[in-house]
Amino acid sequence: MTEQACMEDELTLGGATPDAGHDHRPGLDRAVVPRRTGLQFPRQIPLTSWERIGRQLSLIADSSAWWLGDWLVYGQDHYTDRYRTAIERTALDYQTLRNYAWVARRFSLPRRRDKLSFAHHAEVAALSEADQDLWLERADRHRWSRNRLRRELRQAQTEAKAVRRQPAAAPADLNLRPSREQLERWELAARIQDCDLTHWMVQGLETLAEEVINRNAARSTPPAFPPSRPSGSGVILYQIARQEPETAPLSRESA
Repeated sequence: MTEQACMEDELTLGGATPDAGHDHRPGLDRAVVPRRTGLQFPRQIPLTSWERIGRQLSLIADSSAWWLGDWLVYGQDHYTDRYRTAIERTALDYQTLRNYAWVARRFSLPRRRDKLSFAHHAEVAALSEADQDLWLERADRHRWSRNRLRRELRQAQTEAKAVRRQPAAAPADLNLRPSREQLERWELAARIQDCDLTHWMVQGLETLAEEVINRNAARSTPPAFPPSRPSGSGVILYQIARQEPETAPLSRESA
């Protein structure tokens, strides 16, 4: 028996059972005979059988990309100096094989999803393993086509780049109108703590805010004012909160 006849016989005898339309193991219905240059059909087959054969052919075509990729990976790993010569003896295109092998190396066998095509895996092959799994899971769950996966991935990447290009948010401006007495007292407190007025105010507000938030977390309702006086730079701010506004405030914008 010739080598070509053996190949044809193996593919025919390894055919799938009639119920293999939903099987993810490649095989071909015994109703047809595969040849090197074609597929021989009987005179009449049911529509359901014809549809099943189409699904089987699609699965075989997709699986062949994985097979060829794994074949080249094995040759690269085991026959470093000779695999190129072996490829030249076949009718296979080396660049295509390299593309298949690159995807195959990016996905170990346990990480390949048999419900998704080789093309799905190729779309996300350049990502980290975590992102690969994330996008393949989405494609599997939502039954995305390869093109839909590509669009979703590109949109996500475009949005991420847009966020990175956005400038940092500018500090918010806060306008205060303290009285002269209040302003002098704040400046004195800031000098005592050896810091500028703006830093002292921010530090004091942060301290007071943290104390209020922490107390509020331990109670069902927050108090109108803190029951105890805050320490440090928050002392002056606590006093400010309890004072009535002056009738003739001094206009000054805090930096």
